[in-house]
Amino acid sequence: MAFDGIVIANLVKELNGAILNGRITKIAQPEHDELLLTIKGNSAQVRLVLSASASLPLVYLTKTNKPSPLTAPNFCMLLRKHIANGRITKISQPHMERIINFEIEHLNELGDLCRKTLVVEIMGKHSNIIFCREDGMIIDSIKHISAQVSSVREVLPGRDYFIPETQEKSNPLEASKESFWESVYHKPMPVQKAIYASYTGISPAIASELCCRANVDGDRPQEALSEEEKLHLFHHFSWMMEDVKEGNFTPNIVKKGKEPIDFAAVELKQYADLDAVPYASISEVLETFYADKNIYTRIRQKSVDLRKVVSTVLDRARKKYDLQRKQLKDTEKREKYKVYGELINTYGYGLAENSQKLDALNYYTNEMVSIPLDPQLTPQENSQKYFDRYNKLKRTFEALSELTQETKEEILHLESIAASLDIAASEDDLAQIKEELIQFGYIKKRPAGKKTKAKSKPFHYISSDGYHMYVGKNNFQNEELTFKFAVGNDWWFHAKGIPGSHVVVKTNGDELPDRTFEEAGRLAAYYSKGRENEKVEIDYLEKKNVKKPNGSKPGFVVYYTNYSLVAAPDIAGIEAVVD
Repeated sequence: MAFDGIVIANLVKELNGAILNGRITKIAQPEHDELLLTIKGNSAQVRLVLSASASLPLVYLTKTNKPSPLTAPNFCMLLRKHIANGRITKISQPHMERIINFEIEHLNELGDLCRKTLVVEIMGKHSNIIFCREDGMIIDSIKHISAQVSSVREVLPGRDYFIPETQEKSNPLEASKESFWESVYHKPMPVQKAIYASYTGISPAIASELCCRANVDGDRPQEALSEEEKLHLFHHFSWMMEDVKEGNFTPNIVKKGKEPIDFAAVELKQYADLDAVPYASISEVLETFYADKNIYTRIRQKSVDLRKVVSTVLDRARKKYDLQRKQLKDTEKREKYKVYGELINTYGYGLAENSQKLDALNYYTNEMVSIPLDPQLTPQENSQKYFDRYNKLKRTFEALSELTQETKEEILHLESIAASLDIAASEDDLAQIKEELIQFGYIKKRPAGKKTKAKSKPFHYISSDGYHMYVGKNNFQNEELTFKFAVGNDWWFHAKGIPGSHVVVKTNGDELPDRTFEEAGRLAAYYSKGRENEKVEIDYLEKKNVKKPNGSKPGFVVYYTNYSLVAAPDIAGIEAVVD
């Protein structure tokens, strides 16, 4: 997730093609650190977002408008005064820095032609939007940086604008073999770090990608590399920079299932095991990636409380289960006490008074046993004592067996809820999970009021052969899919022996092709606790053979005849349907 120099280079190319020589028809400042410029180009009107947010600085073209405050901030009013209806004459990126310069022509109050520069610096918490005169003097900026804030550079009206050189980095587009050797292979650090520490605009992600392409371990120090490896790495660096010079970009988003993992303006071969979705526009990549990422981040934040509840109750249940199993193991000696009582009744008639033990033949095993006796008791009383112990342990065993089974089922239920939280994709999904936790007493019931039914639906996919496949997101949906939606000859899939989603394939009475079985198995593997494994064993059978025990928790089923397959938890290439 690096907004690095290569992404900026791709963006500059796109902006030159879309808004160069366009006129700025509207200037808005929807946020205190963000501008929205409406620009009329040769063919269409577009909007340009310029954000200097410390947490998420961005520049991209969009079709979406944003509401603005009724009273425009001072910086917005200043830009309207100077460059409203101005023409963008040049868009550039200096030295592969994370900076975009917009040179703008406009007429002043006297009708004279003037030039100004709007500088957008995308530098994390140091990001800024700076408005300068043609001679480089700062007119104003969206963030004022005084000497008390930064000893490197003041960003204030009347100061000269310059790019601070806080690190000795070179322009990667001008790198030669000799300079690359000198810059990278003479630094006492891992080679991957040496690359991004030597050149502007090269992020750690791109340095890692270069090492991956060259088949070099980026964590190795440069002195551990052979001459051949060093040369190979330089060639891949040169080839990538040549693509940047020629404008050969491949904007893409890397996804793990539906979740966005990373984005770049070049192909990321280090994610060969994930799905890379190509886009025609880097602006579309940025807008899509951060919108989708925001959804997943928001869902994870909103699920924190539910995860805490499930984790706490699950830990408690596991401890209780371990204790019950230990107590259950202690009851295994109950049969021994029963045999002791019987043997004393059989052989005790000849015991001497005050005997402390009875040596007798165990007629069940045909072995001699030595039975401890209480010398203060008669043989009959010793026998009854052992029978009493047996009966007590038997009652304990029967009670504990039932309790242990209940605790085990509770653990399986909670683990299935935890798995549902992992795949929740919307607030409605979380609402259904919360309802289940309330229903089973893990969360206190909300005060009576207007009830809103969650609109969450199962995941919906279509196999390569055109068959509809549905995946339950939680136990309620699993129950609904299996016992209300599916019919007898539909096929049902589930990861073997681990929490996971029910997957139902609608057959429409057809015999399913092998490829559809394989794709449904991959869905069942992906939407299970085995998602991180290389392979997952999947049980599958016709829905009519899936049964629900009386009184069991939602989503809990039993079956006695099934087929099995082994599937990779990878759903790349399976078509998702947005219902």
